[in-house]
Amino acid sequence: MNARYARKTRSGVVAVAITSVALFVAGCGADEKPSENKPAATSATPQQGASATTEPEAEEPTETLAVLKGQKGLELTINTADRDRGGFLTVKGRLKNTSESASIIPAQMSGDETEVVKHGNSLGGATLVDSVGKKRYYVLRDTDGRPLTTSSLDSLGPGKSTAVFLQFPAPPASTTEVSFQLPTFEPATLKLS
Repeated sequence: MNARYARKTRSGVVAVAITSVALFVAGCGADEKPSENKPAATSATPQQGASATTEPEAEEPTETLAVLKGQKGLELTINTADRDRGGFLTVKGRLKNTSESASIIPAQMSGDETEVVKHGNSLGGATLVDSVGKKRYYVLRDTDGRPLTTSSLDSLGPGKSTAVFLQFPAPPASTTEVSFQLPTFEPATLKLS
């Protein structure tokens, strides 16, 4: 009787599992239309090859916190520096080539840490300096040593730009201003939100 009971129980579990999967697939919303407020598809991978394609000039940010001049016509415009509840500070902006010829992204912008450099060109060499608290904050890294910033940058065509981001540990709430530094660019003061 135990074998027969086990067989019935097993077939009942299989039937429930199949029914659950069928209901899940049916409920996934094949007939639903995507929300107009959300993008139709997103990608979890970092932006690849700024030389291959650059993002279209969608809506221009309304605020500019700083504009940093770099080598060979490169210009970094920082639009936001926002703290989040997780204890991070995310800096967003655009890297633009203002020259009339293609500009190679300098390798120095990645910094000189072996773990960061082995993952290709990025903005991993950026730092924030809190002169009042006497601390320097480096771009965060994931568990594989990849910097939490725009990566796979190699060149920008004349007049082209690409959106960039960098993520740092957040300075204390009492810190309202930091110096943003990126190798080969002039430093700039950022007001934190």
